[in-house]
Amino acid sequence: MRTKEEYHREKPTWCVGCGLYGIFDALKRAAASLDLSPERMVIVTGIGCHGRMSNYFRSYGFHGLHGRVMPVAQGIKLANPGLSVIGVSGDGDAYSIGLGHFIHALRRNVSLTYLVANNQIYALTDGQTSPTSQMGFVSVSTPTGSKELPLDGAKLAMATGGTFIARGFSGNAGHLALLIEKALKHPGFALIDILSPCVTQNKVNTYDWYRQNILLLDDDPAYDCRDKKMAYNTICDAKKIPVGLIYREEGRPPYEIAVLPDPWRPLAEDNLSLDNEKLGKFVLKFR
Repeated sequence: MRTKEEYHREKPTWCVGCGLYGIFDALKRAAASLDLSPERMVIVTGIGCHGRMSNYFRSYGFHGLHGRVMPVAQGIKLANPGLSVIGVSGDGDAYSIGLGHFIHALRRNVSLTYLVANNQIYALTDGQTSPTSQMGFVSVSTPTGSKELPLDGAKLAMATGGTFIARGFSGNAGHLALLIEKALKHPGFALIDILSPCVTQNKVNTYDWYRQNILLLDDDPAYDCRDKKMAYNTICDAKKIPVGLIYREEGRPPYEIAVLPDPWRPLAEDNLSLDNEKLGKFVLKFR
């Protein structure tokens, strides 16, 4: 059985107190609990403070372009479905420039885990308003307050057909690790939107602010994450931010099962030789 220290490659250089430390710790805990082999894992990151996660975590990694985590992660999973593929984005990377890719990954239901470090701001580039910033939020890009409604990744995922939708809090790494474990075992696309304070640029949505505004779904024995109507009403009507496993749909086959000739082995091992007779008949159709 591995320990979480075995997944630690190098010391992070994030700001002291950054929520990404909690996400990093939770990811290592989850990998250790599932005894995942580092050589069978791939971390795909985009542009933002989260982007160094693929360097710090001991596994294969790919640090890509802004908003392009999902195309790369899906390609890796379909090329080698035996890998545990984890995409890591910030709220700007996922819900702004990467929004179109996010929606299509949800509806395809590719078996990968998507961790979105949501600090409600563009932290890396000095604190501009992001798609998840609250209306009225004052930043360097909105000195008189944001005039736009915030986007909610969990609501969007519900509307797009997501089969595993959760929200975590980087200030509670133990609880977040349990959510990541469940996501990694889910046969399909798993989203975890993670409330992750930026201690340098965002002085509003702090650790204390989140603790006062979180609704922990685990505390409600009547809550059923398999009830889609209950899940949607909860994230739409709750006076506080629901945290926990919001919704899980079982039984829907993942995308790779539907499209791959053998979803249990890498494409590189498939027989790619041509059947000349079939090829000839195919060519004749275009004459």
